[in-house]
Amino acid sequence: MDISCFPALNALLNATAFFLLVSGWVCIRSGNKVLHGWFMGGAFLVSMIFLISYLTYHFISGHRAFQGMGWIRPVYYLILITHIILAMGVVPLALAAHWYAVRRRWERHVKITRILFPVWIYVSVTGVVIYLFLYRLSFS
Repeated sequence: MDISCFPALNALLNATAFFLLVSGWVCIRSGNKVLHGWFMGGAFLVSMIFLISYLTYHFISGHRAFQGMGWIRPVYYLILITHIILAMGVVPLALAAHWYAVRRRWERHVKITRILFPVWIYVSVTGVVIYLFLYRLSFS
């Protein structure tokens, strides 16, 4: 099985999640609850596909070490560590937010999403940045 396209696919899924999240946020700020729900449901679905793809890739291929040296190395690891820690929080928070939205428990949904939204945005953006650091940029 050729899995060489998985890192680019995963970055694309992260970027898509970012745009869906921002679009959903714009919709809810403008009062369009229906479109907000569609965008956020899309972000949830894309992120689930990402998680399956990411886990599959790393189960098959293992770990890829960062090759950069010098000042960029601590920058990369700072981004990576915060990304990993916050990504672990996105899963239960997104599940809870989705649960409360489906059950129309808006007060709890809003309470969770005020924390979830900026974290999910950060995780989506840094996922793309990490891909660029590992696969596209040269730091030699």
